[in-house]
Amino acid sequence: MRLPKYLPLLVLLAAAGCETTGTTVTRPDPRVAAMIAAEPSGNYYVGRRYYKKDYKMWGWVRRPGQPWSSSQLVMMNENTKLAPDRQEGKLGIDNNVEYRLQGRFTGGKVYEPASNDFYPEFVLTGYEVISRAPPNIFADRRALDPAVRLLTPPR
Repeated sequence: MRLPKYLPLLVLLAAAGCETTGTTVTRPDPRVAAMIAAEPSGNYYVGRRYYKKDYKMWGWVRRPGQPWSSSQLVMMNENTKLAPDRQEGKLGIDNNVEYRLQGRFTGGKVYEPASNDFYPEFVLTGYEVISRAPPNIFADRRALDPAVRLLTPPR
């Protein structure tokens, strides 16, 4: 049996704990892991605004102490509290800002037409800024460009 010539490279990447995105190999940012490890436990969520001009989802939301890879891309229910950018009347002004969010998941899903997909609904009741310039959580930096139609999950 003949093994593919690229098998040693795949084994090396798997053993190193790397992630691949296209042709780019990236390692998780140790600053992100340190920030997550330092988060206090509690009844809140951590959210990273992910503004895309063609899409209506709000951003990535996870539990404190959990990695960004466990986060969910959510549709924000603002019936109780407006999202920060909408409250200021400037959509997307907070792209890539990290927040401590108060609220809850409803268990429901909301349709987002541009992506033709359904996303979990999060009811926002409060928020505070954690960082306006947090470390990158995306393997592909284009994920932060609001004009690029790329929905990339965090690593």
